Amino acid sequence: MKKLLSLFVLSLSLIAGAALANISDAESLVRQTSSEVLDVMKKEKNDKKLRELIEQKVLPSFDFTRMTGLAVGKDWRAASDAQKAQLTEEFKTLLVRTYSATLTSYKVQAIDVKPVKADAAATDVTVNTDVAVAGQQPVAINYKLRKAEQGWKVYDVIVGGVSLVTNYRGTFGETVKQSGIDGLIKSLKDKNAAVPAGKA
Repeated sequence: MKKLLSLFVLSLSLIAGAALANISDAESLVRQTSSEVLDVMKKEKNDKKLRELIEQKVLPSFDFTRMTGLAVGKDWRAASDAQKAQLTEEFKTLLVRTYSATLTSYKVQAIDVKPVKADAAATDVTVNTDVAVAGQQPVAINYKLRKAEQGWKVYDVIVGGVSLVTNYRGTFGETVKQSGIDGLIKSLKDKNAAVPAGKA
């Protein structure tokens, strides 16, 4: 789980601004923003400024509500609107804080963005990439995007063949089984409270 999450938070820094209109735009988005973010990571040496800059670019690109719903699974339907809002906020905080702490620990050398293979009218696509990281084998990081009113939004990240949201589902489901939706919210709050922002 820890390794998967670390690779996911790396992937957060490689995609941003998914508010484009068609499939080719989704592919261009990943290609262009990957290049821009890597350039920032190479030039900016101040960790705090780097985190702030990347977060500004990254957060609008992700549909955290959908991601949280998929991670929670069938129990999501039983949650109230207030509980869904709390779950989404805590899950986002968990991912972003871990991302902030691990962002600078990776040395990305190159990103190979694959052409998107989908019907031109598709509203749900996957953009596949191979990420070359210094001292490691290339990592396959694939983004599932859905076309919303605001444009393309990422709702899942698949690292080395493992879905982020599916990977959390078992743990979340067990917590809900034992202590309900409120128990899951409390569990996420406790984790976030135990880790100061920017540390992991």
